[in-house]
Amino acid sequence: MVERLAVLPKGQPQALILAPTRELALQTLTTIEKLGRSRRISATVIVGGADMQAQVRGLRQRPEILIATPGRLLDHMWNGTISLASIKILVLDEADRMLDMGFAPQINQILDALPEERQTLLFSATLPADLARMVQANVNNPVRVMVTPSATTADGITQAIHHISHDAKGDLLLSLLGSDKDTALVFTRTKHRADRLGRMLGSAGHRVAVLHGDRSLSQRRAALEGFKRGTFRVLVATDIAARGIDVANIGHVINFDLPNCPEDYVHRIGRTARMKTTGRATSFVTREEHQQLQDIERLLGHAVPLAAGSGAPAPTSHVRVGVVRRNDQASSGPPRGGVGRRRPLHGSAQPARQERSVHH
Repeated sequence: MVERLAVLPKGQPQALILAPTRELALQTLTTIEKLGRSRRISATVIVGGADMQAQVRGLRQRPEILIATPGRLLDHMWNGTISLASIKILVLDEADRMLDMGFAPQINQILDALPEERQTLLFSATLPADLARMVQANVNNPVRVMVTPSATTADGITQAIHHISHDAKGDLLLSLLGSDKDTALVFTRTKHRADRLGRMLGSAGHRVAVLHGDRSLSQRRAALEGFKRGTFRVLVATDIAARGIDVANIGHVINFDLPNCPEDYVHRIGRTARMKTTGRATSFVTREEHQQLQDIERLLGHAVPLAAGSGAPAPTSHVRVGVVRRNDQASSGPPRGGVGRRRPLHGSAQPARQERSVHH
């Protein structure tokens, strides 16, 4: 993309990269700055939680690439500070994640405002039905490239599970963190639990930061950068950190709660053992989470080994407890819309205003 943009006329945005989270957008900016510096290709980030006027000043520098989250991009389009009429390349990064966070209506409005003649690049860990419909409606004769199957985990990850009661999870987490000096990424299902665990670990003397969707942009950046630099040994996060965030040398991923979506298990544990290194992934499984474990093992195609010292699973009730898929992200994203019900592309530059915008 950078090489193609380098030979095009300057002076207006030529490419748009959509990302599901502020962290991934900022990480993408860092990469674009490295790749584009020698070719005089510049980019600016348009994300929620940041100063709108500062973003307008960045747009006045006439960057070739816009990197944006859907909600804040629409805010600028409604205000007339961004037009997509000149865009020739569209990149949807972590596309399945954006749809699962409920951004389908926003993405459809953005697609409607883009020129029909463009190159569209879609990167996704999975291809669920709603994403397949979006591809069918908006891409002509797409070429599909699969690097690895969606359920593939890195060879260097040692996986283990502990069958445990919910009340005993905290003590087990402290025990695991006390058994070595590895950096640890701890995943919880809800933002409230992430905050509570952060306070508990901090009181126990651990250098800990918390990352989730209700934290401000500055708090999220400080947590992630501090974790990268080693200021914090432990990062407690919701699934906002499960995809795309590149932090080197994470020694241990701990699933304090199992994810409701089995694919998220693969993305979570994929934060360790990167670049041919080794790492551990430990999951706590309560009686209520046995169904999630079965779904994960079905996706992987094999059982996850039992951790040393873990007891046998407690017998489960025949009544399955209903769960809300991705309830943490659902609380911070817009209502999910059906991709298949969008109107045809017409290339208009102005989106229809909704009552409520979402800054993610």
